Amino acid sequence: MAENTKVTIHDIAEKLNITASTVSRALNGSSRISEVTKRAVLKAAKQLNYQPNHIAAALRNGKSHLIGIIVPTADRAFFASVVRGIEEIANSLNYKVIICQSYDNYEKEVQTVDALLSARVDGIIASIGKNTEDFEHFRKVQEKGIPLVLFDRTTDALEVSQVIIDDYLGAYKVVEHLIQQGCRRIAHFTSPKKVSIYKERLRGYMDALRDHDIPFEEDLVVKSNLQLEDGRSSMEQLLQMENIPDAVFSASDYGAMGAMQVLKERNIKIPEQIALAGFSNEPFTSFTDPTLTTVDQFSVTMGKVTAEQFFEHFKSKEKHHKSQKVVIKPELIIRKSTLRK
Repeated sequence: MAENTKVTIHDIAEKLNITASTVSRALNGSSRISEVTKRAVLKAAKQLNYQPNHIAAALRNGKSHLIGIIVPTADRAFFASVVRGIEEIANSLNYKVIICQSYDNYEKEVQTVDALLSARVDGIIASIGKNTEDFEHFRKVQEKGIPLVLFDRTTDALEVSQVIIDDYLGAYKVVEHLIQQGCRRIAHFTSPKKVSIYKERLRGYMDALRDHDIPFEEDLVVKSNLQLEDGRSSMEQLLQMENIPDAVFSASDYGAMGAMQVLKERNIKIPEQIALAGFSNEPFTSFTDPTLTTVDQFSVTMGKVTAEQFFEHFKSKEKHHKSQKVVIKPELIIRKSTLRK
């Protein structure tokens, strides 16, 4: 057999002098096949380096036992932990996951959805990219009757089940804590993109100020992509103001980390002169100096709940499935970067 020729069930059947249908049943664990034959087929499959064709199996059986997961990026602790939670539930039910990254690129997200549909996945779990405003590719998934569940970055433009953190509450708690520490001029790093999580964090920030009789100032809200370098440039911008802030709440831990670098380079004391808080509880936040106050999103829990929503949808896909929105309560993690009292 040529080295690059793909081994099929017919090759295993020829080796063992049995029918291809017997091989297929043995590989699928059919009770109609004896244990002796099953062992012989599995041994031959291993010797021939047989790789099952999941697409062909999905066409035959209507199930691939594969779930497509789309995340903006897999190298963030948050998304990696959500995937871990999804995978724990999926694996326990004999499902495997295909992890894809959109890199917050709309065209890439569309192509990824098409690729997953071509791979005959049994469903898709996704967190929408920052630049996605047209959801036609996700509607295509729904039109095909394939289960779709969104998590973290979601949209109400699609009638699908969603699993989110209460971003509003998390932001409100951060700002309220800063006010309790004596801060009165609190800046906020947010995103210019129309992403639900950042809109909710901005709303929580504004409402906390209002509820404590602190006027909202547009100049104290700085929009960027919330990466490390953005945090640095945003902090530099704030320090050019005549009346600089006494606290910064960043909608991203990375933005807060960039701000911390600038403050330390300028010998501005944290939190005595400017208090700092982030959002997400990235692993590095407990190792910074000072350690960073942030919001824990319970990412592994989010993954497990998302998987549970998916399989609930999957079981009832023959019937009318009612979409659900599950909201997980976040926890404020208070550390040294905001503790003035």
